[in-house]
Amino acid sequence: MAQKLHIWIDADSCPALVRNHTVKMAARNNAETFFVANREIKCNEGPFQMIICNQEKDAADNYIFEHVNEEDLVITKDIVFADRLISKGICVINDRGTIFTKENIKERLSERNFDLQLAEIGLVQHFNEGYDKKKFAQFANSFDKILHQQLRKLK
Repeated sequence: MAQKLHIWIDADSCPALVRNHTVKMAARNNAETFFVANREIKCNEGPFQMIICNQEKDAADNYIFEHVNEEDLVITKDIVFADRLISKGICVINDRGTIFTKENIKERLSERNFDLQLAEIGLVQHFNEGYDKKKFAQFANSFDKILHQQLRKLK
């Protein structure tokens, strides 16, 4: 019998559209979904398992990192955490549909650090640009593609 795919969601800041789509697609494909956060996270779809970590910084990230397997899939928008996962050989995607790889993660990390430096000296202001249907569509397309790639690895 083939091993079951586990999808781990760094759920504290994950948009509801992403959570719902992920759980729905996981159920259709006999995969298990885990929401990991420091508080209860709601979802209109099911089934999924909710794992509540303590309030300590990076507690959810650390929990996922300790429990994820090489065949699993992680959804996070935390680029530093994505870098840790990539170094462990884990498949990672963000809520915008970017699939992080060994080839692109260092550049993404560098861009993030540069943006933070600009913000610290006041040259740019960070703002929440929101999450719309276009961003969700990009996520859904990438997620469905990577989900099926991961499922094929388990066969």
